Amino acid sequence: MPIDQTRAFLPVRIAVLTISDTRSSADDKSGDTLVERLTTAGHILADRAIERDDLEAIVERLAHLIADPDIDVVITTGGTGVTGRDVTPEAVEAVAEKMIPGFGEAFRWLSYAKIGTSTIQSRACACVAGGTYIFALPGSTGAVKDGWDMILQDQLDSRFRPCNFVDLMPRLAER
Repeated sequence: MPIDQTRAFLPVRIAVLTISDTRSSADDKSGDTLVERLTTAGHILADRAIERDDLEAIVERLAHLIADPDIDVVITTGGTGVTGRDVTPEAVEAVAEKMIPGFGEAFRWLSYAKIGTSTIQSRACACVAGGTYIFALPGSTGAVKDGWDMILQDQLDSRFRPCNFVDLMPRLAER
């Protein structure tokens, strides 16, 4: 899809939240990959954190990020699988005002070309909460690259046509 070079690029303030019981800032490759890609694209890293796989802790962290007026988007990595400790989608649903089902559908459709039917194990999802977008990606570096490169890079670019998430930001909190 086309980038309209006649339009101005508007940087988005993005928080990166890694969900993991085992990762630290020293070995958070998926978080590092997201930070590198979003800053290279011209966006602003507004916050970065690691939260353990605990539903209440993730919900609390998301609520804090949503309430921060200096954050437009939260991208999480990790906790989207089907094991007992994978609770990121439940946390996203707990704070969501509107789910964005097309994000998870598109992620799995695009991922199918690379990993085949294994993509059905992903519960990647997205929502709007408090005027903030939240996108939950799987924790693998490959999944983060796919999610950013094939979906978010375009949808978070104000120049992308025919439409993008940035154009809708001023209207997300409408009632």
